[in-house]
Amino acid sequence: MLKSFADYVVFDLMGLSPQSRLGDALDFFVYDTLKIFLLLTTIVFAVAVIRSYFSPERTRRILSHNREYVGNVLAALLGIVTPFCSCSAVPLFIGFVESGIPLGVTFSFLVSSPMVNEVALIMLWGLFGWKIAAIYVGSGLVVAIAAGIVIGRLKMEKHVQDYVWEVKVGATEVEQQNFAQKLAYARDYTISLLKKIWPYVVVGIGAGAFIHGYAPADLLLKYAGPGNPFAVPLAVLIGVPLYSNAAGIIPIVQALMEKGMAVGTVLAFMMAVTALSFPEAVILKNVLKTRLLVTFFGTVASAIIVVGYLFNLIL
Repeated sequence: MLKSFADYVVFDLMGLSPQSRLGDALDFFVYDTLKIFLLLTTIVFAVAVIRSYFSPERTRRILSHNREYVGNVLAALLGIVTPFCSCSAVPLFIGFVESGIPLGVTFSFLVSSPMVNEVALIMLWGLFGWKIAAIYVGSGLVVAIAAGIVIGRLKMEKHVQDYVWEVKVGATEVEQQNFAQKLAYARDYTISLLKKIWPYVVVGIGAGAFIHGYAPADLLLKYAGPGNPFAVPLAVLIGVPLYSNAAGIIPIVQALMEKGMAVGTVLAFMMAVTALSFPEAVILKNVLKTRLLVTFFGTVASAIIVVGYLFNLIL
């Protein structure tokens, strides 16, 4: 329905051609703006309602396990069954931080949720077999867990924006409200958060739409094709500015592998697109201070590059 509406606005009302770069970019922008804001509103509201039933202490007990790294593993596994794109995973990330869950654990979720999901798993299994599908899941979990552990060890809590910590005030009182009061709290919280981040969302989607419409279709194959020893880092660099969910990138993955691109290079590109999108960076800039944002992207990108080279060697 949203795609049909976007097509109607851009191609029928505005009269642009679906084959034109401008038409393709604007159609992407209208569709993704509607989709992301719908997802953000729904997810933020639902998270606020759910969180109102859990005190920070109770939530912290679930994911802040006494044994080292167990919380990272649990958060990464939770990310698999919450198949959000990189932008719409941000509200859950904020909810985790506000609940007092360790920063490294929340980052394991933030990486895993967009990178690994069951739709992409099923599609990869059907197209390439269970081995490639298993590599996809395993490498995604390794990257998510490793990135979370590294960021947790760096102790960078002070680089989270101050307002995120301030929302924890009064959490116990919210838990004791009746259901109608919880809904009102969730509504007010959703409006407040969207007011803070909506400009970043629009700018991020706009940048992604421009790249989607104007980036050459053969850009990756041209610079990161077979035989290039730097193909994996180049694939990651090309993938980061792009924006898609894991299921949406599968057709591109299939085409690249059919053209002979190495499996590790293709997986690195896929992970970069889904877990490190530029729109996500723009939204996260309103949640994280610059140093933590750069550390997050650098850590995850480095882990993805290592995984890409590793699987190129194995396969």
